[in-house]
Amino acid sequence: MIGLLAKKLGMAHVYDAFGRRIAVTALQAGPCTVVGVREPKRDGYQAIQLAFEPMSEAKTTKPRQGQFKKAGVGCFRHVQEFRIGPSDTPPAAPETSKPVEGEEAAAAKPSVGWGVGLQLTLSVFQENELVDVTGTSIGKGFQGGIKRWGWSGGPATHGSMSHRRPGSIGSSTTPGRVFKGHHLPGHMGMRRVTVQNARIVRLDSEAHLLYLEGSVPGPDNGLIIIRKSVKYPGYIHAPQVVEVAVEEDAAAGKKAKAKAKAAATKK
Repeated sequence: MIGLLAKKLGMAHVYDAFGRRIAVTALQAGPCTVVGVREPKRDGYQAIQLAFEPMSEAKTTKPRQGQFKKAGVGCFRHVQEFRIGPSDTPPAAPETSKPVEGEEAAAAKPSVGWGVGLQLTLSVFQENELVDVTGTSIGKGFQGGIKRWGWSGGPATHGSMSHRRPGSIGSSTTPGRVFKGHHLPGHMGMRRVTVQNARIVRLDSEAHLLYLEGSVPGPDNGLIIIRKSVKYPGYIHAPQVVEVAVEEDAAAGKKAKAKAKAAATKK
């Protein structure tokens, strides 16, 4: 699925057209430059390599410098490969203001397909579209079982010396060992996390800002990968209209009371 590389800026809130407050995460998404193309005949699959966040050549490694020079582009901080499917089409080239004819028209005609140097912006997404967001969670270092796995802990009184300790983790006779995958203290965080079906609340193409509903894994200024939803590609989840009918409910209540009084007087 095609997507973009982004930088997490932080959390905020916005209001939709119906006045509802929505917690969102602001991301600086793109522009991303294509620095490599993978072709099925040569590489066995179809994909593009996107580069994001320009940086100086002095801070770039020599292998990356060679890759960028071969592509004829500047140096970037991040490079990520995206698989291309049949439904993924490259963005259309901007139209020229002056009409051209003959050989000039053939030369000015934009090339069809993905090519090195092509820039991808927020135009690949739409408002209220569902996307999958991938990032590296915040590292919390070495943590105990209570914080890492939510253990309840041991007794807190009566001279107990095992408040936050693991306690017994295996039997001596059967099975005589500790099962693999047992929840124990260890390193917490710093893992690749993907949040599926996050809704795009708002797009700001001029500032390259994208607002996603809810939280996004990773710290501020961390790298975020945004792809079209795998489960619901191209699905637009527009907010539903909230109809307020307080006056109608009040009128219906008055009519019901009037009918009840009339029935009581008849009896």
